[in-house]
Amino acid sequence: MKKRFASLFVTGLCAAMIAGCGSDDSTQTSGIGSSATAVETPTVSATTETSTEEVAEEVATTEVPEGMYLSELTGEPIDESLKDQRPIAVMVDNELTALPHYGTAEADIVYELMNSTKNNRITRLMCIFKDWESIEQLGSIRSTRPTNIVLAAEFNAVLCHDGGPYYNDSYFAQDLFADHFSGIFSRVNNGKSREFTEYIVSGDLDSAFSNSSISTTYNENRFDDGEKFYFTDYGTTVDLSAEGTEVSDVTEVVLPFYHNSSTLKYNEETQMYEYYEYGEIHLDAEDDEPLAFDNVILQNTSHSQLDENGYLVYNYLDSGEECTGYYLTKGQCIPIYWIKGSQDALTYYFTDSSYSQELQINTGKTYVALVPRDTWDEVELNN
Repeated sequence: MKKRFASLFVTGLCAAMIAGCGSDDSTQTSGIGSSATAVETPTVSATTETSTEEVAEEVATTEVPEGMYLSELTGEPIDESLKDQRPIAVMVDNELTALPHYGTAEADIVYELMNSTKNNRITRLMCIFKDWESIEQLGSIRSTRPTNIVLAAEFNAVLCHDGGPYYNDSYFAQDLFADHFSGIFSRVNNGKSREFTEYIVSGDLDSAFSNSSISTTYNENRFDDGEKFYFTDYGTTVDLSAEGTEVSDVTEVVLPFYHNSSTLKYNEETQMYEYYEYGEIHLDAEDDEPLAFDNVILQNTSHSQLDENGYLVYNYLDSGEECTGYYLTKGQCIPIYWIKGSQDALTYYFTDSSYSQELQINTGKTYVALVPRDTWDEVELNN
């Protein structure tokens, strides 16, 4: 089984957390979203042994087919011609009126974040795609928030959205976050109000890149400290049931996203967690494919409200005993810890609070929820 020999190059202290509600424009700097506590990023040593709970089953590694490589987003084979292509990260409206979604089931990674402290803490999805040229219809597309801008940069992804609050401006002014497309995609006559009619359709992205200076391939802003996730070898399965691991059988996750009642239910046949909201399974409008994931990561994250309108930013620069979470796969769950030391470092996940054993996950699609810390105790893990 492989070991991860990447080091977390970025060390030092985080910028101070902004004040909460009512902060003036002068506070909207690269320090937004950081914790008030200084963070020093640990180093993952090349000599660190993988802990027993992360030892993969002893099965033969499947050979990668000729002309393919293992995707950095899923750990699974995709066409080698895509190797240097940058992903896109697409903001998708998650209001009931915006349903049904198109194309979301094809995403490699889906983030779900609270979009506003108002409207019963409505969420928005950020869907990340490597093979974006295969998109026929995706959306509907809505605005972005600062936290999404920072998370998209972890993948060197081009963020696709439709506007957003002025809090975004100081981020887009930085080279690390500058590459984005806003409000330039197709309008589809679906009988709904205009804010629910913008979609990425076939040809839109080719046109967007052609009419901009944004590169379709990875650029100098790709992070130095390795790939986002630490996948097990292709063809193997991570064993969470190894001796000494705190493992629970979990077949249902109910999240405290009150507006849409986000829930994940384990399908034993597919061995994937299927996404439900508004009381129903999420089916893609293109082909009725369920939105389903091999990996689920729940991240306990505090946030700061920026104004009386409910705009917010997650305190994504943080570490410590409250930076906890859960990892779920194959119907099982373990507690985890997370750390992000600076805006140009990845968020890393660990199985221990000393950050010595990095979390290894199964290959496949991944769902990540940033769960507000003030409702973390309301997360339901049901068997």
